[in-house]
Amino acid sequence: MIVLGLTGSIGMGKSTVARMFADEGVPVFDADAEVHRLQGPGGALVAAIEAAFPDTTGARGVDRTMLGEAVFGNPEAFARLEALVHPAVAEARAAFLERNATEPLVLLDIPLLFEAGGWESVDKIAVVSAAPEVQRARVLTRPGMTVERFESILARQMPDAEKRARADFVIHTDTSLDATRQQVRALVACMAGRAGG
Repeated sequence: MIVLGLTGSIGMGKSTVARMFADEGVPVFDADAEVHRLQGPGGALVAAIEAAFPDTTGARGVDRTMLGEAVFGNPEAFARLEALVHPAVAEARAAFLERNATEPLVLLDIPLLFEAGGWESVDKIAVVSAAPEVQRARVLTRPGMTVERFESILARQMPDAEKRARADFVIHTDTSLDATRQQVRALVACMAGRAGG
């Protein structure tokens, strides 16, 4: 089995690309979706997050806006949150890999693959990238997003140029969806060939 790590900075189109891999039959572990599950109603992290960050949860699980305000601009609080979230996500990822052990190729969709050290546990890395102006335009259309918040998120992420330099593959998304899908298909064919050989 080849474990392909997929990453990319905010607004680069990583979620769209991950869905394209899934459309090609590749099992996908979505770290963000797992975080949402862990923090959703009845999620395994809700009680621990409430204990660490009072008044950030409710009947619907973690209130992401309230939690964001509790950690935004506070590196110590952010580190405390990561210390809760990262081990739980790692456990879910290990279970995913075990369930899919006979697959020739699996995809780990991990936004902070380089920043959190996850790159050490994958065989190959694909980075999703787009021109800075395309990235900025995409992100600033998101509900509740401000220039300040966008720049704060970027400051915590490895620069796109460095990610591209460290990647085995770069998937460009500042093009048509069809062109992006062709890049994904080519990469799946390449990886499937390696897994078979």
